[in-house]
Amino acid sequence: MNFQHSEKVKDLLTRVASFMKEHVYPNETSYYHFVHHPDNLWQEWPGMEALKEKAREAGLWNLFLPHEYGAFSPGLTNLEYAPLAELMGRVPWSPQVFNCSAPDTGNMEVLAKYGSPEQQERWLKPLLDGKIRSAYVMTEPQVASSDATNLETSIQLDGDGYVINGRKWWISNAAHPDCKVYIVMGKTHFDAPRHAQHSQIIVPADTPGISKVRAMPVFSSMNSPGGEWELRFDNVRVPKENLILGEGRGFEIAQGRLGPGRIHHAMRSIGQAQRALEHMARRAENRVAFGKKLSDQSSIRQDVARSFCEVEMARLLTLKAADSMDRFGNKIARDLIAAIKVVAPQMAQTVADRAIQVHGASGVSDDFPMAYYFTLNRYLRIADGPDEVHMSQLGKLKIAEYVAQGDD
Repeated sequence: MNFQHSEKVKDLLTRVASFMKEHVYPNETSYYHFVHHPDNLWQEWPGMEALKEKAREAGLWNLFLPHEYGAFSPGLTNLEYAPLAELMGRVPWSPQVFNCSAPDTGNMEVLAKYGSPEQQERWLKPLLDGKIRSAYVMTEPQVASSDATNLETSIQLDGDGYVINGRKWWISNAAHPDCKVYIVMGKTHFDAPRHAQHSQIIVPADTPGISKVRAMPVFSSMNSPGGEWELRFDNVRVPKENLILGEGRGFEIAQGRLGPGRIHHAMRSIGQAQRALEHMARRAENRVAFGKKLSDQSSIRQDVARSFCEVEMARLLTLKAADSMDRFGNKIARDLIAAIKVVAPQMAQTVADRAIQVHGASGVSDDFPMAYYFTLNRYLRIADGPDEVHMSQLGKLKIAEYVAQGDD
């Protein structure tokens, strides 16, 4: 793996960093106060569209989409995108400014990779243009959805369309004012082999029969406007042509979607950990207690040093995973993707916790970003599959690999 960024990536890094400094960081307070005001629940921050237009004009748009998607993509590899995603991740809402935010990124990849030309024309193009947003509707309340074979929502063929019935929850973006389309996973064949029962289908968000049951706060925050909801589908009918790829191919689509999504989360987590580390170092140098700087305390220096080591280790693992995805594909790289999905959020949570401690009471306030980083990364240890599932699968994979190698 080449540790030197290409000239193209160096240029993009400079431009993204400048954009963040000029347009994003100065708006953090404005964004925070707007989205947390009860009168603005489920409304978009008014400055978002203007920043998106500036990012598009600057050529900093859709940077996430891998190079293999041709005309849809700006041509970056996963390895090239990683440091850019890290920069964007320093402010958790800023990826939306560059049209690089979840769950839209995963849904755009699904439509780019598996969608029909008609599906791409109707849904992918406006998503790529940043004109609409989307939701990925997978998790269910009745079953342990970390094992996706448990999903029970039915997608049944009926004449010239499919009828959807079931309950879903923890659906990000479901109530966002610009969310116009859902990609729903459910069962089309209840008696088929375990991994051939499910399909994925496009459902316009305004289709009759969809009910927003309740908002689902995370750590007492609604995370408006893109926060999580429970939904109910009661005889929701959509045309047959809304099915993606074909019946029984839901798991194939899910695996194609979740690998890139997991590593994108890791990239952003590293950006948050890096920023928390920088805040911790500056606070330690500028704060005096009991007659000397915090930075003169050996325990504080150790926290800074340990955090630096952990951020660098996670960053290198992320880059290795991204490089493996580029060279060999997501399936071959699944061990590294699983590893970084476990490592990065836990690392970012730990570094944020140390930074909070160095800041004292202000660390748990919203004057600094560390408290948000802490809760966000704690949540990410469950999102896209809990740590235990990834560890179990990774352990199984590595045992089989090493046993097959035989003894030395």
